Amino acid sequence: MANTENASRSVSSRRNDVGGKTTIADSVVAVIAGVAVREVDGVHTMGGGASRAMGAVRDTVSRSTDFTRGVKVEVGEKQAAVDLDVVVLYGTEIADAATQIRSHVANAVERMTGLEVVEINVNVRDVYIPGEENDDEDESRVR
Repeated sequence: MANTENASRSVSSRRNDVGGKTTIADSVVAVIAGVAVREVDGVHTMGGGASRAMGAVRDTVSRSTDFTRGVKVEVGEKQAAVDLDVVVLYGTEIADAATQIRSHVANAVERMTGLEVVEINVNVRDVYIPGEENDDEDESRVR
């Protein structure tokens, strides 16, 4: 029993005064922002037309999702700025969605990195209408 108590005490008594520098890569902030924006209601996908097309091919080949698609960040020592390219679902109140995106992304980045988010630009690149993509594929001119 004494060994267990000592082990838990040594873990909880870690020093907070040890110096050093923590560097957070732009790509880390981009992933955090990319995941956070996708959690907001009304966001269909991320990126502009060309990046969505290339990303869809890349996702199919690699069988993974690129969470940084449509996300551009600038990270300083204490601050970060984020640019987001989003596609919203038809019927979404865009101004409200943009406000929710800014709040959700800022909270996630600040909570996880400790960086102050000074700016989030939300660029709405398109509106997704459910069923529209399938209709285009079915109406091929050449068979």
